[in-house]
Amino acid sequence: MIDVRPFNSLGGANHGWLNAKHHFSFANYYDPSRMSWGRLRVWNDDEIAAKSGFPPHPHADMEIITYVRTGAITHEDSLGNKGRTGAGDVQVMSAGTGVRHSEFNLEDELTTIFQIWIEADVRGAKPAWGAKAFPKSDRTGQFSVLASGDAADHALTINADARVLGATLNAGESLTYSLAAGRHAYLVPAVGAVEVNGVALNARDGAAIKDEAEITITATADAELVMVDSL
Repeated sequence: MIDVRPFNSLGGANHGWLNAKHHFSFANYYDPSRMSWGRLRVWNDDEIAAKSGFPPHPHADMEIITYVRTGAITHEDSLGNKGRTGAGDVQVMSAGTGVRHSEFNLEDELTTIFQIWIEADVRGAKPAWGAKAFPKSDRTGQFSVLASGDAADHALTINADARVLGATLNAGESLTYSLAAGRHAYLVPAVGAVEVNGVALNARDGAAIKDEAEITITATADAELVMVDSL
């Protein structure tokens, strides 16, 4: 099953400094058919104006992954962590027992991100933050694990049975991913266009996938992909 969610069908709101599109019900956008996909609860496509951002606010018991598409985001939290994550790289915040954080675009240009929330496996875990560079050259023609609940993946650690993956494909290239029984995948091309088991997907569209033992992704234009695989 592959359920395509075209970008123009997503909910969202334009706050001036923030233009947000929501793949799942979030804030004032509510669609009972788009509440979650497995453990994946939020996938927001955010455009953040220069010199603006999210002031300090709290979270708990959620794994929050930020994939920076363009520009950069600067994080600061109540644990004393601070860091800047640039385009193509990833940061993870495990909210656990509770943490306050801010996320600002301190750049002179628009910053665009995917913000992904995955439900934590265990409530009340110790909160944490981390960031890592992921050169796009390392994921050409294949998925690289960006964040994972499995230490063997050698990726940013999340407190969830899930993997966040990234890949780049040149037009005409394909890759195949095995999806275990009972698991859910959600795929979004940050740029470009692909076919997923023959189903067309354009830039910033979402594809909710399950009951597909193998996922074959073929780029019909140069593409940058992000996917979540979770229970």
